[in-house]
Amino acid sequence: MWPLWLLASLLALSHALPFEQKGFWDFTLDDGLPMLNDEEASGAETTSGVPDLDSLTPTFSAMCPFGCHCHLRVVQCSDLGLKSVPKEISPDTTLLDLQNNDISELRKDDFKGLQHLYALVLVNNKISKIHEKAFSPLRKLQKLYISKNHLVEIPPNLPSSLVELRIHDNRIRKVPKGVFSGLRNMNCIEMGGNPLENSGFEPGAFDGLKLNYLRISEAKLTGIPKDLPETLNELHLDHNKIQAIELEDLLRYSKLYRLGLGHNQIRMIENGSLSFLPTLRELHLDNNKLSRVPSGLPDLKLLQVVYLHTNNITKVGVNDFCPVGFGVKRAYYNGISLFNNPVPYWEVQPATFRCVTDRLAIQFGNYKK
Repeated sequence: MWPLWLLASLLALSHALPFEQKGFWDFTLDDGLPMLNDEEASGAETTSGVPDLDSLTPTFSAMCPFGCHCHLRVVQCSDLGLKSVPKEISPDTTLLDLQNNDISELRKDDFKGLQHLYALVLVNNKISKIHEKAFSPLRKLQKLYISKNHLVEIPPNLPSSLVELRIHDNRIRKVPKGVFSGLRNMNCIEMGGNPLENSGFEPGAFDGLKLNYLRISEAKLTGIPKDLPETLNELHLDHNKIQAIELEDLLRYSKLYRLGLGHNQIRMIENGSLSFLPTLRELHLDNNKLSRVPSGLPDLKLLQVVYLHTNNITKVGVNDFCPVGFGVKRAYYNGISLFNNPVPYWEVQPATFRCVTDRLAIQFGNYKK
């Protein structure tokens, strides 16, 4: 259930807040609102992230599709077995929730007149076809959640006002050049859970985008994709088939705060690869096949969290994490995970963690053959 202040914030469309790192979706915030988490977006719980409609005062009642709930400027039509987008939606609607239905197609006039729509939730339907002009009326749309459908391509002609696109768990195999053309406001794309291979990204596919957040997890990537936006603060490529990080793979991503590469098959990280990430704060390399701690960690002055658990690391050197001497690193580690590695932790020297906040920040042991 959404708290009332969350709904009020959504409807107010308040101005952007300065960046403050708090959690998984930090970089998607453009108005102080957290994005729907996977459970809310999929309707896994009975509330499905729907506000407490009985406690709100409606601003219109003349137009509300049969079976839906309409309060304030929210139209909630989830879990109704709908085959198509309902008619008689009030033109002042700002949030339209159509998740968990049986909609298979978005037609040309499905959203006609909804020029004030801010968020559209289409999660967990059967959408496989979208008319090229289906989104044309949505001139103020900022959030489009269309995950868990049957799409085989990125929808055409997305609204230029779009800020956030969640399109994970579809059947998309290709990201062509120009598909994101004109989306100058876009800062977040979640497209994991699609059968995307490296060859599926055409050169220039992300041209013009100034993304802060990109997630391409649970796909079929064998390496870090080329030509992703240089503006990225977060890049999540976990649960793929990446085997190595080569020297120039991270060259253009100097603004990354968080890099997620867990649950891959990484055996090697070429020396110097991490030197291109001077602002990195959090590095996820857990559940890979590394045999040693990656080189270059002591030079990352802002790095605070390193996940290295469930690898094949057999030795930890005294200078693997901290620079030589004391007081050199500007940010102290507050989390280093090394558990489930075949490293004899009783042989690791205490000075190895001289730039860690306290010993509770270090996780060792629990190795199982």
